[in-house]
Amino acid sequence: MAVVGSGHNALICACYLQRAGHRVTVFERSRQVGGAVCTEELYPGFRYDVGSSAHIMIHTTPVVQELELHRFGLVYLDLDPWAYYPTPEGPHLAFYRDLDRTCASIAQVSPEDADAYRRFIKDWGPLTEAVFALFQEAPTPLALLRRMVGVPGPRQPVAAGLQEILQSYGDVIQRRFRSAPVRAALLWLGAQSGPGPDERGSAPFIGWHAVVHRVGAKHPRGGSGMLTQALAQRLLADGGVLRTEAEVASIEVAEARVRAVVLASGERLPCSRVVSGAHVRTTLLELLAPEHLPAALREAVAATRVGNGFGMALRCAAEELPRYRGAPTGEPGDMHAGLQLLVTSEDAVRRAHAEFLLGQSASQPQVIAMTFSAIDGELAPPGKHVIYLWSQYHPYALADGERWDDIREREADRICEQLYRFAPNMRGKLLHRHIQSPLDLERRFGLLRGNVMHLEMSLDQMFAFRPTPALSRYRTPIAGLYLTGASTHPGGGVFGASGYAAARAVLKDG
Repeated sequence: MAVVGSGHNALICACYLQRAGHRVTVFERSRQVGGAVCTEELYPGFRYDVGSSAHIMIHTTPVVQELELHRFGLVYLDLDPWAYYPTPEGPHLAFYRDLDRTCASIAQVSPEDADAYRRFIKDWGPLTEAVFALFQEAPTPLALLRRMVGVPGPRQPVAAGLQEILQSYGDVIQRRFRSAPVRAALLWLGAQSGPGPDERGSAPFIGWHAVVHRVGAKHPRGGSGMLTQALAQRLLADGGVLRTEAEVASIEVAEARVRAVVLASGERLPCSRVVSGAHVRTTLLELLAPEHLPAALREAVAATRVGNGFGMALRCAAEELPRYRGAPTGEPGDMHAGLQLLVTSEDAVRRAHAEFLLGQSASQPQVIAMTFSAIDGELAPPGKHVIYLWSQYHPYALADGERWDDIREREADRICEQLYRFAPNMRGKLLHRHIQSPLDLERRFGLLRGNVMHLEMSLDQMFAFRPTPALSRYRTPIAGLYLTGASTHPGGGVFGASGYAAARAVLKDG
């Protein structure tokens, strides 16, 4: 059995299949495993996450425990608070795993919103738990019904609850909360999956944060890539094979059945089953010859909405940690543990998104900062730190004839300026920065048009519609060819649910 790619979903799938007795070989085009969950020393002495960093959703799955990844060097460090908003004025907001501590923090800004947040988490908690359980299995109507039947009765009338689910997360936040800092923080958290604040049906992107108060947020000691390193070691320990610098150029099919994978080197390796963790368009429109897929399905895959990217990142080495305005010290503290929300205001997020829709990179980008070296001494030399800056909104295809190779430094400067607005001490303290524009993300990771979620995470491309209704159960019309990864249910992020569910689909087929 061949697995194309070594992202975390592909490796999770490979580990479960190898453990079940299949002979699995993973083929990775790069020198290092991990896909977009990878850590590298890009600047001497500093270990950079070059893709995803905060690990939240994977802890709603049994993957880490069932595969016993602690035996292979994976140690998770708690990020608590998991989000921190150094508000431009007034007390800062901290979102802890403990709901009471979170509400106490919010109460310093708005007692009314502290009560509203508690109600919000109580209302959304049961639904979120049911949806996250559904995320770990094929998204059939029967599965959805089974999960929803077990949801306790909502605080709101059923019709009102359903109406809220179908709203935008911007609408939900405006209706439920009053204070500007609380609204800004929650809006920025909801924006991280890609859809804009006013997109219908996007309310769950803020509602799902209810689950964080149960599972928390974590970061692997040594860097995000320690997850995929542990998965690789688990695969090898069970007898699997992992080949790097081995790009799959095509999947050979005969009589509607998988026969082999062919590498870019020309090497042909016979196999009866292939699981592809590559982008769905790459897998079905590039690795397969056109005649092996029904024309209607090819058209449906080509019509999937990849979108226009939405974010970019800077990976920086720094001489010190940010000292946020109003914070008492620059020494490691609560504010440095998790996601630091460098959001100017609710309106600033909307302005940045409006510019994005016009094909313009945000004139004042909104940023999430991550400083995991504050809790993990393996990431930087003593007294030094890593700072990751994820920024929105930045379109892949730019208006007015601009090109990313020409403007990447300018956009990186704008992102740094947002950091300096909140932490003036950081000006002149960055030793090195590694820029990842939407175009860079496509070139490095095969993320088409720079979309870190593969496909847009809109309601019509989720659950049984992801990537298309015909492909939503990880199977394809070609016997022996399966899909996994962010293109498939439940989508992007460090989750692993797709790899977990895809492995069960393969095993069910015998």
